Amino acid sequence: MPQLQHPTATENITVAKLDLTEKMTPVEMRATLSLASIYGLRMLGMFLILPIFAIYASTLPDKPSSLMVGLALGAYGLTQALLQLPFGMASDKYGRKPMIYAGLVIFAAGSFIAAVAGSIEVIIIGRAVQGAGAVSAVVSALVADLTRDEHRTQAMATIGVTIGIAFALSLVGGPILNQWIGVPGIFALTGVLTIVAIFVVRFVVPDPVHSHYHSDASAAPARLNDVLGNRQLLRLNYGIFALHAAQMAMFVVVPFAIVSASGMHENQHWQIYLPVVLLSFVLMVPAIIYAEKQAKMKHVFVAAILLMLVAQLMFSGMIHFFWGIVAALTVYFVAFNILEATLPSLISKIAPAAAKGTAMGVYNTSQSLGIFVGGTAGGYLSHAQGLASVFIFCGVMMFLWLLLAITMQAPMAVRTKMYSIDQPSGEMSEDAAKLLRSELVKLAGVVEAAVLPQENTVILKVDKSYDWDDAQVYKLLRG
Repeated sequence: MPQLQHPTATENITVAKLDLTEKMTPVEMRATLSLASIYGLRMLGMFLILPIFAIYASTLPDKPSSLMVGLALGAYGLTQALLQLPFGMASDKYGRKPMIYAGLVIFAAGSFIAAVAGSIEVIIIGRAVQGAGAVSAVVSALVADLTRDEHRTQAMATIGVTIGIAFALSLVGGPILNQWIGVPGIFALTGVLTIVAIFVVRFVVPDPVHSHYHSDASAAPARLNDVLGNRQLLRLNYGIFALHAAQMAMFVVVPFAIVSASGMHENQHWQIYLPVVLLSFVLMVPAIIYAEKQAKMKHVFVAAILLMLVAQLMFSGMIHFFWGIVAALTVYFVAFNILEATLPSLISKIAPAAAKGTAMGVYNTSQSLGIFVGGTAGGYLSHAQGLASVFIFCGVMMFLWLLLAITMQAPMAVRTKMYSIDQPSGEMSEDAAKLLRSELVKLAGVVEAAVLPQENTVILKVDKSYDWDDAQVYKLLRG
């Protein structure tokens, strides 16, 4: 491996040269797919009840109010928001797999509590316990431990796609499963699948050779000020909060509205969701490609928020008409899928190179809080002010988001490059790191550079329009 003797440093630095044509190793692929499946199963368990739960809850003996139904839908968001960052940090101390085991056991316990519940109060407790098994950050950290830097983005993207598929499947699978096993059965099935996931972690997911903090995948308290003080990131955090608050509020109302407007049994609602979701995916793909290829991310992003606002207005005005609901759902899911895909990309582009993991942690916490607030507010408003008021509330959130998005800075069209540095003599010194960074930022096409001595990693943000060649980095590192 090439050696570099820095002029002002005393240590030698070995640069691990990357073969960019090299694919993931079998171990990396197994780790990525198995952890993505665990993530997907967990989210599927969360989502499966969304299209049917409100109607099921209305049949409970205690006849719960809409507020209680909304609390049951959103309760897991609150406990997840409170515990996902602590879970991730605890995994740095106690190990990734032990914390994943603990989280999955808690999640399974919550699922079984909800399955045997005879009242809405017990279901709320079960949902809150489900959320307390907040292993998302730990799974991300384990992915980082088991993949090389140059393949980590691909691994994380695989997990992101899995979550999207889980959500789409839940809208179709929830009503179908409901006619076979009912909502209690869905909760019980979720618990069983979670137990299966524990065995997958034990026997399929590889054991990491060494676990350590990864700035691109894990949150760090020391970086919180950098993230919370960034106004551009705060705009995005509000956005994911509003997006998922509206999602949860919608599912308090829409199942009832479909039954009332069409007479369709809730078990048949998949016949609406399936074509709507498929069409939304077809329309989403060109928009994402255009945004990335033409560096028009802000334009597409703002247009999608405007589309989401239109969807909320359509819901508020046509919630009592079947084809109006179908049209609103179509517009909603097109906007939702575009926003769900672009928001993480924007976080990656805007977050400081050395604080991406922390930025994503705050972002995920904001999302979970939105789930809680949306479920609670949707339940209260639908009971106190009527169905349309829920979407007026969501429309106000979207209008505020639109104002924030219009005034945000257009993100630079950048891509992230990561390079591992093997340090034979131990951790790179701060002086050597500063020197290396000063030379990296001088390279043509480099927008931002971070040298992380504790991780022996270099992170570059590179202008997408520049014909980037990794050889210039290696040339610099060889001196």
